[in-house]
Order: sequence, then structure tokens, then C-alpha cells
Amino acid sequence: MKPPYSISSKILTLISSISEKIGEINASFLGKPSPQLRKRNKIKTIHSSLAIEGNSLNEEQITAIIENKRVLGKRKDIIEVNNAIQVYDNLGMFNPYSKRSFLKAHKILMNKLVNSPGKFRTEEVGIFNENQITHLAPPAKNVPSLMDDLFEYIKLSDEPVLIKSSVFHYEMEFIHPFIDGNGTMGRLWQTVILMDSYPVFEYLPFETLIAQTQNEYYQALEISDKEGNSTLFIEYMLEVLLKSVNDLILSENRRITADERLEYFLSLTEKVFTRRDYMNVFKNISPATASRDLKKGVEKKLFERIGDKNSTKYIIKS
Repeated sequence: MKPPYSISSKILTLISSISEKIGEINASFLGKPSPQLRKRNKIKTIHSSLAIEGNSLNEEQITAIIENKRVLGKRKDIIEVNNAIQVYDNLGMFNPYSKRSFLKAHKILMNKLVNSPGKFRTEEVGIFNENQITHLAPPAKNVPSLMDDLFEYIKLSDEPVLIKSSVFHYEMEFIHPFIDGNGTMGRLWQTVILMDSYPVFEYLPFETLIAQTQNEYYQALEISDKEGNSTLFIEYMLEVLLKSVNDLILSENRRITADERLEYFLSLTEKVFTRRDYMNVFKNISPATASRDLKKGVEKKLFERIGDKNSTKYIIKS
């Protein structure tokens, strides 16, 4: 059963813009930010996602924990960070369409923090704001079937993954399947879903932008609850994702090396190719740069050159 939402003109515009920017990322630096930026973004992601839930540790302290240095802080906060580091260091091991994988992530994330990590709640819960209930979650007995339906939706729906990931995020928060850790899991699993189609999202700390617009985040959730559909929340999340890809482009404006170009090209290419084929992938390089790249590839024995001048071709070695 498809969750309730409608695809507005704003959603279509945002999806088009995000897709265009992801194409720009792939064409300019192949979606592989520098190691320093990847580490910095992971720290930002962990800090922001946990800070939204009340964790008091700052980015410097999280960096120290990653580097195995001693940190003074609340025991619970340090456990939360260590658990999150373990999860975000291993994002690629989670299957976005598997409920079992989803529960495994929660088990790691909430280890030593709740009595039954990795298991759905068995009691009723509500969300309060200043002693006033803002959301009454569905009965605990309905949680397993509701989550089954949600995973079935993201697995079978032909909607763009940018929409499905946002719908999952909202619906999971609505169902509130765990006693604790729901917010962090919602943001984490949206990343896991996006990564399956767009690997660059592993390096995009969109949780930082959510933390910076926390009031709008909760307002989008609350209004979507009242309206009975997630359209507004989808629009909010797509705006966040668009800003995150724009920020990555601005922060990672670097020259691509010949080795990076060669690695990327060989991942796309069949057995035989020409310099023109190479330049059709990297449209911004000169013929001289292309020739230097290909000469380097021959020297590294990635492929061999046959023919001369206009008849030159390159054969990839098995």
C-alpha cells in the first residue's frame, strides 16, 4: 500500500535540480571527495544527527573519539558516539530494502543504551512538547506489519529514490517503531537508501543542514501529520538534499588526477576504445591532456596501444 503523498511541482523541480547537480559531481570529480573531506563530513554527520537528539559532545570531541583519544563527557553521550561511528564506518554493509538489516543497524546504534536494541517496541509511545502530546504513535501490535508495508513500498515502488527515501524517513518517524533512536534511524536509513542509487550520499552530511533548520524539520513532520500525507516533508527534505549537493560542489572544487580519470573511464568502457571515446567522457580536457592520460595508462599496463595517428586504438587488458 502506497503511503499518502502527492508529487507537487516543487518536488519535480527539486528532483530535477538534484539530479543535475549529481551529474555535475560525477562529471567533475567522480563523486569521490578527498579523504580529508570524507572524514570531516562523517564527523559532521555524527555530530549533527546526535545533537538533534540531545547529545552534548562537540565535533572536536567526536574527532578525538575517532582517533582513540580520551574524552571527558557523559557516559551515555560517549556510548552514542562510539555506536554511531561503528554504523557510519560500515554504511555499505546495510541493505536498504531489508528489515533485518534495518534492525541490525538499530542494534549497533543503540547498543548499551536501551534494553532491547534491534527490536521493535512492545509498548505504546507518544511524542511530547512541553507536556503536550504532539504525536501518538500507532499501537505497538501494528508496528511489525506497518514496517513490512513500508519496506515493501520502497522495494516495489517505481517512484524516484529521492522521493522514496524521504517518504521512508517520514513514515518511519510516524510509526516510531522503537522505544528510542527513531530520529537517528530515520536520518540514517534515508542515507542508506540514497547511497544504493547515488554513492556520493555517503559523503554528504545533510544531517548538518537538518540540525541548522531543526525547527523547520519538526514543523514539516508536524504539519505532515496534521495533513495526513508527507508531501510537505518530502519538499523540505529535497531542499536539504539540494543544498547538501551544492555545498559539496563548492567545498570540493579540486583538480582530478589522471589516475582518477583513468580509473573512472575503465569502469565504463568495454574492450576497445579511442582517444575520442576518452574525451567524450571528459569533455573539459584538451587533446594533449587526453594523450598524456592514455600514455600513462599504457605505461601502467592498464591497456595497450595499437595503430598509429588517426587509426590508434587502445585495448584493455583482461
